[in-house]
Amino acid sequence: MSEDFIKNPGNLSQLLAQSDIADLDILVDYITDSGKGRISLNNDVCARLAKCKARKAYTELDRKLVSQEIRAFGGNTLTNVYRDVRSSIPFGSLLDKVLPDVDATIAYDEVVKDVASHLKVPFDKSDDILVVEDGILRKILRDSFEKMSPEERAAVLQELNVSDLSMLGPAAGAAVIAAGRVGGFATYKLALIVANAVSKALLGRGLPLVVNATVARTIGVLLGPIGWVVTGVWTLADMASPAYRVTVPCVIQIAYMRQKAIVEAHTKACPSCGARNERASRFCAECGHAFQGA
Repeated sequence: MSEDFIKNPGNLSQLLAQSDIADLDILVDYITDSGKGRISLNNDVCARLAKCKARKAYTELDRKLVSQEIRAFGGNTLTNVYRDVRSSIPFGSLLDKVLPDVDATIAYDEVVKDVASHLKVPFDKSDDILVVEDGILRKILRDSFEKMSPEERAAVLQELNVSDLSMLGPAAGAAVIAAGRVGGFATYKLALIVANAVSKALLGRGLPLVVNATVARTIGVLLGPIGWVVTGVWTLADMASPAYRVTVPCVIQIAYMRQKAIVEAHTKACPSCGARNERASRFCAECGHAFQGA
C-alpha cells in the first residue's frame, strides 16, 4: 500500500485510489443522494457513479471522478456557475481572452477547512489537513458527549484509551476529547464512531465493518445509544446549503477512510483473530498468536 496519501494528504485522489469499494459506495451515496441525483450534479456523472456502485467496481478514472465531484461541491454556487460558463467558452475567443481563468474545482484542503468553518471548528489557516479533519471529528463527538449518560461517557472514554475514568463529568470528558489527549488506534476509533453515526443518520445504514477483536467493543458502542446521540446532534446541524449536504458528510467519511488507511499501513492483522498489532510485534496483543518471522 502506498503511503503518499499521508505525505500529501491534500491530494484526495491518492487516498481514493486505494480505498475499499464499500467505503467509496458511501461517498457515492452522499454525492448522488443515494442515486436520486442532485440539481447541481450532472446526470451523466450521477448515472456513472451509480453504475459503479451497482457493479461494485471503480476504475482509476471513476475514483478520480469521485474526488473531482466532492471538490466541485466545495465551491459555492456562484463560483461553480462561473466555472461552468468559463469552461464552455471557446478557446481564443474574445471572452476567453477577457475572463480570468479558474480551476475546474477547488483544492480538497479548501473543502475541509470550509466544512470546519461551517461547523465552527477552530483551526489555523496553516494547519495540516489531518489536524483539521481531526478537529471536525472531535467537535462532533464532543458536542454529543455532553448529552450522554455517565455509562455512555465511560464507554466512549474507554474506547478512546483514556485511562482516568474518574473524569466522567460531561464538561471534563468533553475537554479530554477536545484537547486531543487520545492517539494511535484511538484516533481511528474516534473517526469510526463519528462516520458511522453520520452514515446512519443520512443513509439509514452504518459503515460496512469487518468484525474482529480490535473493533468488537467499538461496534457495540456504535450500535447502541452513543451512535444515536451523535446522530441526534448531526440532524441539528445547519444543512441549509445544498453543497454542505454533500461536503460535510463526505469530509467526515474521508477522515475515517484516511485513519483506516493509516492503521492498515502502520499495523498488521493477526491471522488468528484479525486484531491489528504494531508491525514490530512478535505476538498478538489480543490472542497471543505468534507472528511468523518475528
